[in-house]
Amino acid sequence: MAKQKTIPELEAEKAENERKITQLQHKKQQLENRITYYEKGDRRKRAHHLITRGAAIESVASLTKVLTETEFYAFAEKAFALPEVKDLLMEAVNEHNKNEFGGD
Repeated sequence: MAKQKTIPELEAEKAENERKITQLQHKKQQLENRITYYEKGDRRKRAHHLITRGAAIESVASLTKVLTETEFYAFAEKAFALPEVKDLLMEAVNEHNKNEFGGD
């Protein structure tokens, strides 16, 4: 049979376990903060990407500035549905992939 622990031994064990709990809670908070940091960074990158693309569209097609958001989306859907535009976009994507990943 195992020897019974004394009150001071139990108190010491309790204190040690409470210390470990505090350390683990701190580690958990650090990991949660890191996750939030990375998610926030991804959102910022995406927002920057969208803003620069929108600015590029306004730069090459300045008349789009006067359109409302709904009008612009309707225009973009029609423009990107045109076979010529689809072909140009596919060429650009293929050229990008060729440069990015190599190939013929």
